[in-house]
Amino acid sequence: GVLLYNHLQQKVRNAEALAQKYKQQQEALSAQLQVVYEHRSRLERSLQKERGEHKKTKEDFLVYKLEAQEALNKEKQDSMNRYGALSSQHKILKNQHDDVKKQLLDLQLQHNSLKLEHRKSLETQSQKLAQLQQEKDSEVTNLQDTVFKLREESKLLRKAHLEVHSQLLNAQAQMEEFRQLKEALQKMPGLR
Repeated sequence: GVLLYNHLQQKVRNAEALAQKYKQQQEALSAQLQVVYEHRSRLERSLQKERGEHKKTKEDFLVYKLEAQEALNKEKQDSMNRYGALSSQHKILKNQHDDVKKQLLDLQLQHNSLKLEHRKSLETQSQKLAQLQQEKDSEVTNLQDTVFKLREESKLLRKAHLEVHSQLLNAQAQMEEFRQLKEALQKMPGLR
């Protein structure tokens, strides 16, 4: 009975030691579980925060996407308007270019025509000038001949003038003599 009692006591002590060990393990597990719960709670709060931030980021992204889409549409519309304006301006400039090209061709034709006309006019003027030069040379020659003849006539006229003047002086001298003779005769009483 003592041995049995001692044996049972030993089993009880072993059971108590095992129970104490299990209790300690349970307490350790409870502490670990508490840490795990707290960590889980922190993770859930962090996850909620991340979800909130993700939702806000998603909303911000949607707003940004919408604004970017509107800006892109506006820029696309502006680009289309600018393209339309540039296209119209290009058509106008092309038409102006064609008009200027046509005017240039017309002016070139007119220039060539005027150049030909100018050349013909220059040739005609050259011929007229040559003819006038010949007529002038002929006229100058005739005038030189006339001047020479007139000079000769002038010499002859001078000579004749001198002879007439000499005759006039002689006649005046004879008249003076005749007058003196007449006066002398008139003074003589017998002849009166």
